[in-house]
Amino acid sequence: MRYLLFVLLLSTYFLPKQTFAEKPEIQQLFESMETLTGVPWEYLAAIDRYESNIHKEKLQNRLTHIKVPSYLWAGVSNPYPDDVSLVSIRYFGGMGLDGDGDGRASAASDRDVLYTLSRYLTSHGPSISHIRERIWQYYQQPMAVDVITHIAKIYGKYKTTKLEGNAFPIQKGYIYTYRSTWGDRRGWGGLRIHEGTDIFAHYGTPVLSTCYGYIELKGWNRFGGWRLGIRDVNNRYHYFGHLNGFEKGIKKGDIVYPGQRIGYVGSSGYGPPGTSGKFPPHLHYGVYKFNGKKTYSYDPFSLLKKWERDDRKRK
Repeated sequence: MRYLLFVLLLSTYFLPKQTFAEKPEIQQLFESMETLTGVPWEYLAAIDRYESNIHKEKLQNRLTHIKVPSYLWAGVSNPYPDDVSLVSIRYFGGMGLDGDGDGRASAASDRDVLYTLSRYLTSHGPSISHIRERIWQYYQQPMAVDVITHIAKIYGKYKTTKLEGNAFPIQKGYIYTYRSTWGDRRGWGGLRIHEGTDIFAHYGTPVLSTCYGYIELKGWNRFGGWRLGIRDVNNRYHYFGHLNGFEKGIKKGDIVYPGQRIGYVGSSGYGPPGTSGKFPPHLHYGVYKFNGKKTYSYDPFSLLKKWERDDRKRK
């Protein structure tokens, strides 16, 4: 009963609450484009968030972050890469369209870009499978399709783009210790670096989701033992390794929130399925990001410290 009450209070704390009038302006823009073109707003929002995490430069005077390459927008052989003429763009085979009704197709206009992209995504059909196919053709990267689809599912679950807040992965009230161990040498299975932070705790200590996210992976890995992988809306992949077991009912494809119990600390791994006890019990927590070309690991220690401080402030 106490655990159920804890879960209800935690979900009440983290789950977003808002009326239509309180929706972020950018979400209202996506929703208006869905009404106009039929493309689910959460897919437009997911593409926007994906692009915001793979482009370093910030687009001026734009709400959205989607940047259509000039050769696609204006046409490969168009001598004017910033062309806004609907006639010449069409002549040179560009994809740019007018989405705000001003008679121009500007790659600097949020509505023109979203309308153009929406028409492109539905040009083979309106179904989600058709949209996914066109995302693949646009980015030419299967990982991009998965990341965008999973972010879209998170937005669809919570009906908002405003998903803020994270949680420390060890439940409050339990004993644990950790330090920065990212980059340390590891030798089992071949020389490599440690791609995460080890949080030492007792067997069975509850492990919590650190984010709003989509469970992309669940199962056994000979290095990480029983592990989970969760993708968040910021295109971060949260990796939880060496678990003793998973929370009942947790499965691949589930959408979780910060502080939701997902598993338990253990010492699994370094061998075939079921291997355990080759090292003290701990949670291996790692963070990865996909930059549009490859996935890379980075040190999660500063994130953990921040989330730990934030958790201590909550009553």
